[in-house]
Amino acid sequence: MADQRTIVVTGCSSGIGAYCARALKANGWRVFATVRKVEDLQALEADGIEAFLMDYTQPETISALVAAVCERSGGRIDALFNNGAYGQPGAVEDLPTQALRDQFEANFFGWHELTRQVIPFMRRRGQGRIVQCSSILGLVPYRYRGAYTASKFALEGLSITLRMELQGSGIHVSLIEPGPITSRFTTNALAKFKEHIDLENSPHAGEYRRQLARLEGSGPINRHKLGPGAVYAVLTHALNSKNPKPHYPVTIPAKQGILLKRLLPAGLFYRLMRWTD
Repeated sequence: MADQRTIVVTGCSSGIGAYCARALKANGWRVFATVRKVEDLQALEADGIEAFLMDYTQPETISALVAAVCERSGGRIDALFNNGAYGQPGAVEDLPTQALRDQFEANFFGWHELTRQVIPFMRRRGQGRIVQCSSILGLVPYRYRGAYTASKFALEGLSITLRMELQGSGIHVSLIEPGPITSRFTTNALAKFKEHIDLENSPHAGEYRRQLARLEGSGPINRHKLGPGAVYAVLTHALNSKNPKPHYPVTIPAKQGILLKRLLPAGLFYRLMRWTD
């Protein structure tokens, strides 16, 4: 147990986090997984994973998590996989400012707070891995996803700066940029849309109805969507490679988006993205 590598994985109730926590456990890691709801603890614990309640929007739960993990591990935290997030859909002009603040609390500020609290333990050991589950929308824009896109653009900039500042410390920072992955992400996004966006009085009402059909499952299926195992494949490289990459795009749409942004003039690229669905 003393030589077992430890990792904190957030957002483990479903999707990417749940899959990666179990896969890491199966591959010999000691996994400390977080969820926001009490009812999600039991399934993880049943699989031998040490599970904790933590909400990125509640700083006291972040501090409590770090304290509990360090008590159990003797202060050893080898890796952190920031993953828990949600997407707030809606046109920028329709977004209440509070909804934008909420998006950043969950997707950006909370990640920063947890990362800051973990780094000192990695510095003491002279090694560590910080992996941020970003999104292709942290590199390219997408209509009606302005809040989520903004939070991921911010995450990309902060994380790459952190990577540069930690050079030589033995601590490596990487970003994973998935495209469409099978999860409850769209279900959660639909709930946030209904909570904050006034569809009937929006000039974007027609487009909203078309996109809602997809979120509710009656629209076309995304044939490029992959399972969470695709994210785990690059996570293992980021955690184990002597020279982890700064960026790990996942899925064909993500890789295509990055390539087109590099090759096309900005005006043409943004026009193309205007019609991408």
